[in-house]
Amino acid sequence: MAKVLIKGIDKQGPGDIVGAVAGETGVNPKHLGNIEIKNSLATVEVEDDQADKLARQLDGKNVGSAKVSVASIAGSIDEKIETIDSYVDKYRSLVELERQQEMQEHEESIRNLSGEQRQAEGKAILHLRGRDEGTGLEGRLIKFMRQKKGESLPETEITVGDLVMLSRKDPLRDDNPTGTVVQKTNYAITAAFELPPEFIMGKGLRMDLYVNDITYRRMKNALGKLRDAKGRLAQLRDILIGYDTPTEREKESIETWFNEKLNESQKNAVAHAMAAEEFHLIHGPPGTGKTTTIIEVIEQAAEEGREVLATAASNTAVDNMLEFLVQRGVKAVRVGHPARVTPQLKEHTLDKLVGQTKKYRKSEEFRDKAFAKKEEQEEQTHPSGKYRRGMSNEKIQKLAEKEEGSRGVSPDKVEEMAEWLSLQEEANRLFEKADKLKEEAVGEVIDNHKVVCTTNSTAGSELMEGRTFELAVIDEATQATEPSCLIPLTHGNKVVMAGDHKQLPPTIKNLEAAHGGLENTMFERLAESFPEIMSLLTIQYRMHEDIMNFSNEAFYQGSLVAHESVKEHTLSDMDMDLDTDMYEGEIAEILDPDEPVVFVDTAGLESPERTRIGSSSKENPKEAELVKQLAGNLLRSGMLSSDIAIISPYNDQVDLLNRIMAPEEIEINSVDGFQGREKEAVILSLTRSNPEEDIGFLKDIRRLNVALTRAKRKLIVIGDRSTIGTHNMYKRFMNYAEQNGKAVAPEA
Repeated sequence: MAKVLIKGIDKQGPGDIVGAVAGETGVNPKHLGNIEIKNSLATVEVEDDQADKLARQLDGKNVGSAKVSVASIAGSIDEKIETIDSYVDKYRSLVELERQQEMQEHEESIRNLSGEQRQAEGKAILHLRGRDEGTGLEGRLIKFMRQKKGESLPETEITVGDLVMLSRKDPLRDDNPTGTVVQKTNYAITAAFELPPEFIMGKGLRMDLYVNDITYRRMKNALGKLRDAKGRLAQLRDILIGYDTPTEREKESIETWFNEKLNESQKNAVAHAMAAEEFHLIHGPPGTGKTTTIIEVIEQAAEEGREVLATAASNTAVDNMLEFLVQRGVKAVRVGHPARVTPQLKEHTLDKLVGQTKKYRKSEEFRDKAFAKKEEQEEQTHPSGKYRRGMSNEKIQKLAEKEEGSRGVSPDKVEEMAEWLSLQEEANRLFEKADKLKEEAVGEVIDNHKVVCTTNSTAGSELMEGRTFELAVIDEATQATEPSCLIPLTHGNKVVMAGDHKQLPPTIKNLEAAHGGLENTMFERLAESFPEIMSLLTIQYRMHEDIMNFSNEAFYQGSLVAHESVKEHTLSDMDMDLDTDMYEGEIAEILDPDEPVVFVDTAGLESPERTRIGSSSKENPKEAELVKQLAGNLLRSGMLSSDIAIISPYNDQVDLLNRIMAPEEIEINSVDGFQGREKEAVILSLTRSNPEEDIGFLKDIRRLNVALTRAKRKLIVIGDRSTIGTHNMYKRFMNYAEQNGKAVAPEA
């Protein structure tokens, strides 16, 4: 027999289900088998040829007083629960592997850099003293200040939620305690510990940023919400784990477009995204304007009165969306820490808007009074160490009332400790009032904006707890891990994601986690499982047609079209005085301003790669010198440094190029680091050249796709054909360059 799953059961029994089948469907109840009910789910056995009919006819109808959803399934409720648990446990494990890897890298940084260097980078604070602040909900609270009273802390990346490690002499001791930062001011950092050793209540302490733990905790929290999901979140989860399929709907008819310059493929994507019931994917190949498209989705949703959560993995991408929205007059608020705070963007940050409210100003008054109480405490004896002598707070206060001492502690000291405790109570009361008013002010600001922009991680902050949005939009979804995307997903009734799974996935540091599936994105998984919920953007506005066409055929099935404005643009069209007469010989061939695509074969130059001691990366000095020569000629011929980029897949080659190119101000970056960027001219150094014909991680052809699609008017690719050409995709590109551009082979 087949099985159907009925969701939404509310105290109904098997008899109610049989009655609903008889009354609401054309299926005879005699075709039913076992009925199993657990919580809000029921598994019903039914004859094979009746299962789809029953699911179709009962879906959306009532069983008793409960409106239910029904679908054919392969297994039982227990199997579904097992699938959910397996999904959650898998990603929890992968997230923890990545967290442990980051902790290991922090330890290596501590080992290789001095304390002063770490402090200069904002990853450590030296010369601290610790003070016991008692026990809070988070654990034992220790407040750390500079040894010199009144000295402010240096600039630091350490912030609330981070895991920090404390040490006195050796920062790499296995038993150094770690705590979580719970409060930070200009003068002190308070961290919570489970069982802190006595030495951290002393002087001469060093605090190291151990790992930014908060993002990992938010991922795990989102996974926990998914496990226990009900209602709409449960429906989204069931699609993610393969127990349900997205609802198919015709695209929405949109009468008014906010951006009238959208092309037909962009409009089509917006119309399908607006009509989608649960998920929609916008596949945006390089230069096709995916962010422009999702901005239109946000505008359309906001115009309909829907609340929108707009997120991305990086601060820069979130700020980019906010900038678009502000320019288009959309009322949006930025939650979190903007990467680049222009005056225009600053006016739309939560901090700025909250600071303008009466409640926040009143909150700050209470906070100032609380800090004044804390300053008064400095004049009193802190109830710790030799003065506390095991006395509870209550005993200290009672002894003070009686003007008595205890166990060698004078009445005066007891009175001072009691005064310290009294001031602490007053400060705590004032802080509570301040926090409550600030929380109310934040709520008012967020409620007053239809669009909230934040990173995936910050969508899991306390500020966002309990908030649900009708639409969650995730940009750069193919550069975010699945657990990262789950954070905003838990706040949305519907999810629209934009990205390009033919480009590089998120960077995963732990190989076991990467191979276990952490680098496989939610976008890619849904695109493969449900291609019908994906719209492809087909008009690109970046590259000359010849630069575009290799990737177009190799990765996008020839579906891309270069817009007329870029289709034939070259360096010759730029509004600058390019002195092309200075080029000679092979340099003239390579830098020909009318030729968009050039491959430079270094096989005849004897340009072997090399590996630095202690490094796993690669560098190629001969290629680097050739890059320097080409870039220098472009600059001397009149090109601006801001119009040129030099990229390589290998960090050591990037480092070498930065050293030999100084003081030129050309941007030099890794391929991974340059994803999402563009320049008029791009020089790509593939670096690999060896007799073993080993190309390493260049085998990930998505990296090639990214590298080839950064240039607008001029793409120069430098590589050793005898090594690189052993891979079919690179061989195809070399042949493409020969047929559609130029292939130059300099001799030594």
